[in-house]
Formats: sequence, C-alpha cells, structure tokens
Amino acid sequence: MPDGLEREFRVEPFGDYLAFDRGLSDRTVAAYQRDLRRFVEFAGEKGRHFPSAVTHDDLREYVYHLRQAGMAATSIRRAQSALRTYFGFLLTEGVLEEDPTERMESPKVGRTLPDTLSREEVVRLLEAPDASHPLYWRDRAVLEVLYGSGLRVSELTGLELNDVDAEEGIVLVFGKGGKERLVPMGGAAARTLERYLREVRPQLDEGRGEGRIFLNARGGPLSRTAVWKLVKAQARRAGIHKEISPHTLRHSFATHLLEGGADLAAVQELLGHADISTTQIYTHLDRHYLRELHRSFHPRG
Repeated sequence: MPDGLEREFRVEPFGDYLAFDRGLSDRTVAAYQRDLRRFVEFAGEKGRHFPSAVTHDDLREYVYHLRQAGMAATSIRRAQSALRTYFGFLLTEGVLEEDPTERMESPKVGRTLPDTLSREEVVRLLEAPDASHPLYWRDRAVLEVLYGSGLRVSELTGLELNDVDAEEGIVLVFGKGGKERLVPMGGAAARTLERYLREVRPQLDEGRGEGRIFLNARGGPLSRTAVWKLVKAQARRAGIHKEISPHTLRHSFATHLLEGGADLAAVQELLGHADISTTQIYTHLDRHYLRELHRSFHPRG
C-alpha cells in the first residue's frame, strides 16, 4: 500500500486510538489495522484516496468482495466491526461529518471486556509510584485522576489548567464530539492533583506546556503513549499481572460505582456515553453480587 494512502486514511493514528483510548490488546489492535489496510487497498483501487470519498455503496461492494474471496463469515463480521470503529474514530477526530457505515449491517459479535481491577488491586496500583522519584506526584496524580473520574486517556492528556477546580474536586471534560461534562474526581485525587500542581508542575513548565495540566519531564504535554507506559510500569511495580491499560482504570471506575449501588444513568453521565447501551457493558457484575443486591432491596427478595 502506498505510504500516502496509509497516511491519508490515518491508519497509524487509528492504531494509537485503539490502544490508548480504547485499551485494546496488541493482538486486537494489529487485527483491526490489518482489516483497515485491506479495506484501504480496496478503496485505493477504486480511486478513493481519502476517507471522505468512501460511500455506503463502496462498503457494500467491499463486503461482497470479501465474500467472493472466500473469507469466513466470522472474519467478515470482524472486518465490519473494524470499519465501524474506524469511521467512528474519524467522526470523533472531526475528519468526517457523516458515517458511511450507518446502514451497514451490524456485526453480531460479542464485546470483549478488558480486565477490571479489584479494589485491593487499585490501592496497590495507586500506591505503586516511587515516592523518591521527582515525578512521583505527577505519576500518582495521573493514576488517581484516571480512577477517580473515569476519564478516557485522551481526555486526561487534554486537560488544561482552567478545566480543573482541585479545591472543589471537579473537572470539566471535553469528551467525544467536543461534548462537555462536569465530573467529580473524589477527595484523594483532588488532593494529589493539587499537590502536583503546587510542587511539581511549576518546575516542569518552561513555556512549552500549551496550558496542559499534565506535562512530561521536558515540559511538553504528556502524551497518550506516555500515560499508557506509566500505567503499565506501575502495574508491574504493584505486582499486577493482568493485561492493564489506562482504560482498565476507567472500566474499574464504572464497575466499582455500579457495585456500590450507583444508578446506571448516573454512571452513563459520568462516563460521557451518548447511549446508555454503551454503559451497559460495565454491568458484568457477578451473579452472587446481583443475587445479594436483589435479596437486600427487593420487597420479595
């Protein structure tokens, strides 16, 4: 595939989005990128050199092409799922205004949930950073805010100084599609963030921070990749052997709220989900817990 075509279709940024924003495994990211590259090559042969040139008819013809090539039904469904996710990514990034996959038959595949952390594992992770390291309060603040507010990693790295009221423990988040929401971060996260802002950030900021809250050691904005590496490294220090990413903390945030009795609609608001069906993937609570919940609160439990 020509490099120009891959660049125009944003294949690499799509991989970053899957890994750092969605928290998908390396294997899944690689599979989705293979599916996308196959489609981009097909699109290029049809003279579609930009994502905006792709039509619903092109997608329908592509699915027919895959069937003619003898691809298994399960692989075709995965390819459809990859394209839905890809064009959703382009909409979020503002590259497209319309989704050509809207009328594409929805793939009937289950959703794979990332690992969630237990409350004890969360405590171990939050306490994992080395207190003697100069960036201790930054690293601790990143972990505390991710878990305390359930932010997407792109939302965290995009936070600016005016977006946070550490005293009130409130953060203004600009989510997908530029939608705003106010999210409480909890006392522990607010106190940790306040200390980072007071003691560490001023030493890092050399005028290259673009007003962002979280900075790297060189004074520039902290990247999604850096947050992903930070979470991985601290999980190793904490002795947590699960496949973990920043998205795992978002997932744990939602799960622990629901386990504590929070209303699903409230969790939807905190996560910034447009559709409550998206939030429902977090209701994978074990049957014992649900039986106990029913026994405790239902009048005929």
